[in-house]
Amino acid sequence: MSKTLNYRCKTIGILGGMGPKATIECFNSIVEHTPAKKDQDHIPILIYNIPQVPDRTEAILHGGESPLPILRRSAKLLEDSGADFIIIPCNTAHYFLNDLRESIEIPILNMIESTIDKIPAKSDVGLLATSGTIETGIYQRYAKDKVNILKPSKEYQELVMETIYGEEGVKAGYYNKKLTKNMLKVVQHLKDKGADHFIAGCTEIRLVLKDSDFEEGTLFTPIDIIAQRSVQRALKK
Repeated sequence: MSKTLNYRCKTIGILGGMGPKATIECFNSIVEHTPAKKDQDHIPILIYNIPQVPDRTEAILHGGESPLPILRRSAKLLEDSGADFIIIPCNTAHYFLNDLRESIEIPILNMIESTIDKIPAKSDVGLLATSGTIETGIYQRYAKDKVNILKPSKEYQELVMETIYGEEGVKAGYYNKKLTKNMLKVVQHLKDKGADHFIAGCTEIRLVLKDSDFEEGTLFTPIDIIAQRSVQRALKK
């Protein structure tokens, strides 16, 4: 059972490390979205940053080591440490969400479902994500008939993966104009396919694409959306 901490609000558990920079961005987003006037108004947060989780895309597409065992242990650690609910700032990890939920008693919020709920109905939405997220169809699963998910062609999807996983990509610690330029090529490609909204469906993408690169209100960033939802849940009486 969770060792619930006795604070005025619920305690958020962040199952992070996929990657570490995305975890920092998620924590920062929670702080920014909290209506606090002093330190004591902020929400208690437990962060387990575990970069050793096996690569989700490799596991899903190429039979690599499953991340599920270490994700289960990590979720249980957060539960036992006093988290009231958990969020996971990694899109591809949500492929394992149902199995992961069965291993603990506290809720795990669904970042993908929360993102789809924010997008105007009947939109054509360009999905910027890892090949693991693309190929599993997890965004399409939650989009159902509400929005139409548009995927990049093979050439442009390779450009997305190079931006994220390349030797000079985001996961290697690079955040520069070249990577932004590459991602904007993919954005234009999806616009040409009819996209009028976009999902930054990999938590690293927000490190090279900003709201200012898009028309107002067209970029949906799951990491910010789940941060906002977690703040609302933590503060709800």
